[in-house]
This record gives sequence, structure tokens and C-alpha cells, in this order.
Amino acid sequence: MTTKFRKKPALWIAGIAVCAAGFGVFTLSHSQVAPIAQSGASGSHVIQAVGAENEYANVISQIGGKYVSVTGIMDNPNTDPHVYEASTADARLIAEAQLVVENGVGYDGFVQKLEGASPSPSRININVGSALGYPPDLENPHLWFRPTTMTRVAALIAADLGKLDPADKAYFAHNARVFDNSLKPWYAAIAQVKRQFHGAPVAVTEPVFDYVLQACGLDIKTPWAFQASVMNGTDPSPQDVQIEENLLTHHLVKVFAYNQQTPDSTTVELLALAKKYHVATIGVYETMPLQHTYQTWMMNEVQILRLALSKGISTETLS
Repeated sequence: MTTKFRKKPALWIAGIAVCAAGFGVFTLSHSQVAPIAQSGASGSHVIQAVGAENEYANVISQIGGKYVSVTGIMDNPNTDPHVYEASTADARLIAEAQLVVENGVGYDGFVQKLEGASPSPSRININVGSALGYPPDLENPHLWFRPTTMTRVAALIAADLGKLDPADKAYFAHNARVFDNSLKPWYAAIAQVKRQFHGAPVAVTEPVFDYVLQACGLDIKTPWAFQASVMNGTDPSPQDVQIEENLLTHHLVKVFAYNQQTPDSTTVELLALAKKYHVATIGVYETMPLQHTYQTWMMNEVQILRLALSKGISTETLS
């Protein structure tokens, strides 16, 4: 199922996050977050755009504003993106799109198949992995969690929207600058965690949140082979399972981060161990929860991480 983004007050209400200086809260104001486009906006310059993942669709919407109608294909937080199967509705969206943004690096290969089935010389495609210079076999494909990704993607989106609608090129460039500024509180929150907890050991189920943990200077103790197995839906080796269990039972990590979007039997068992041995847990989403913007989602993830590290509080990402 696909859902088009509409301007909702709930998106602003959801903008609660930790302040860089403490555990107060703040709300992202309208000046800090670029406007969200209303789907199906009227006018002669409305560009039809698609984001393979809803976090990319959200950024397209913020940059394109009133001149873009955007749809996110993978927008269901209860779906495992790694096994997503495209529908005929997805094929129709791609066929009609003037701009498509996909993650690449093997994460959403169905997009290229759909584009190949309905080629268009006028359609612009942004393959984020390729555009940012990552190899096609990159181990961790969750590029939207890398703090440097979206500001670069926003610039690409603004430039390509300007090609499709030259008359509004300055408008798109302005929105990209607004978007960049709106990420500063997130960067500050990451820097605060890094100052306070640099080198702190953590465990994970899979590499969904690894880029943020690494940006925070944390030490991921879970073997990569274990992470890759869970990500790809295969059974980790008994040796790696034992290592992961020891991290929890011997309290060798401060936080256990898991993908709350696609919990499996291994995750459930590890969560039970973490609870038994009083290891703080945080549940993160792999794709953006529906009531968030990209900015509020990223801030919420860092908020729960900091609560877990500083106070041992177990929390899940707000949906």
C-alpha cells in the first residue's frame, strides 16, 4: 500500500526531542523544518515524485514543497524492507514519476526493475548509494542513518527539481538550505552523546542503527557475522549467538539496540536476556514511522539512546 504525504499538525507535534544541553525538550518550529508538500497540489509545475523509502519521500516533500506531489513506496513500519515485493501500484507510480529517489546498494533493487519495465528518457533517478560514491556491495545499506547522507541527498534533490522546473529553482535551493539547518539539533545531540559516552560498549541485533552508534563514538561489540545474518533473515552461527548472549548475561554492554520493526525469534530471546540481566534496551525503526518527519525521527532515536546510556531506561522509538 502506498500513502501520499499530506500536511498534518501531528508532524509538528511529533517534533519532540532531547536538547543538546540536557534532558529538556524542544519542538522543531516551522522555521527549522522545511514545509511539507500537500500531495496533489494544484498548478502547472507540480512534479510527480517517488521515494522508494518513505524517509526519502519525506525529504523530497520538504524540498519540493508546493511544486511536488510525492509518494513513498515502503511506508509501512510493520513491513520488513529486505523482503518487500513490489506491486502493480508501485509499477504505475514509477512509470508516471518524473523523479525517483532510491537507496541503492542492494537495498531496494525492485526500483530498477520497475524502471526497466517502463523506461523514460525524461525521468530523473537518484540512486543514493551510487550518487554518494558507495560500492554496490556495501555491507550496511541503511544509508539514511549516516549523519552526512541526507544533507547531500537534499542538495541532489533540489538540483534535479530545478532541472524539471527551472522557474522555481531558487525555491528548491532555499528549501534545501532550510532542511540543512533543521538537521543541526540532531548533529548537536549526537555530539553530546559522543562527549559523554565515547567508547561505551553496545550490542545490536542487526546494523540498522550502526551508523548513528558509530557517529556517537560507541563501541559495537556484536560480531558483524551475527548482524549480517539477522539482517538477511538467516540463522547466526551458534558461536556468534553465544558471543551475543555473553554480552548481555555478563553485562559487557551498556545498551542493547534492536530493530523493533522486524523482531524475530532471536531478537525476542535476546530481549528477554537483556531484561533478566538489567541491560537497557532501545527499539529503533528501520524505516520512518508515519507520524514523523525525517528530522523528528532521527532526534527521537538519539533521545532514547541517550536515556539508555545515562539512566539505563529501556525505550522504543515513538511511532
